[in-house]
Amino acid sequence: MLTLDHLAVLGTSLEAAQAHAEAALGRVLHPGGRHPHFATHNALLGLEAGLYLEAIAIDPDAKAPGYPRWFGLDDFTGAPRLDKWICRVDDLDAALQALPKAGQPVALSRGDLRWRMAVPGDGRLPWGGLFPALIEWQTAPIPGDTLSEPGLRLDRLTVTHPEAGALQDLLAPYLADPRVGFEAGAAGLRARFATPEGEKVLT
Repeated sequence: MLTLDHLAVLGTSLEAAQAHAEAALGRVLHPGGRHPHFATHNALLGLEAGLYLEAIAIDPDAKAPGYPRWFGLDDFTGAPRLDKWICRVDDLDAALQALPKAGQPVALSRGDLRWRMAVPGDGRLPWGGLFPALIEWQTAPIPGDTLSEPGLRLDRLTVTHPEAGALQDLLAPYLADPRVGFEAGAAGLRARFATPEGEKVLT
């Protein structure tokens, strides 16, 4: 079973990704840290219901790895945007038996956090990057439980793709989250949030 874990805003710099998320949501992201294996860094924002948002980009101060970075960041261009959705699994190996397109397991860490993530060999997730990244946390509590803040609730995540129906059918046996919907159209993600200030949308 896939459980929505967090959303990721990508940018050509962390400052750009963070500013995009903050402008859309009216909230300040907090410093995250560095991911040595992939030479990236992030900033974080807690959401309600155990979810969180991260802004992530290539770390210019880190030595480039000798292999592709995750989330297709080596090829990322253009304006910052909501670009990835990440689902938690209890057993990554079992999940990859069912969904091998997600990639191969990679052991990762940041500070005290430990996790395994499915990453394709070329760093690019299927369906133009809109296939959910799969994560298996190996530390507790998980970030969604420690970062969660009141007043920012995800109401709807819309995954749009020319072949959205095929992606929906592939994930349907494993994903049962009424907040996640699929629509045919130009590839992209759209997240709608309920806040005390009214509806806010992040794309």
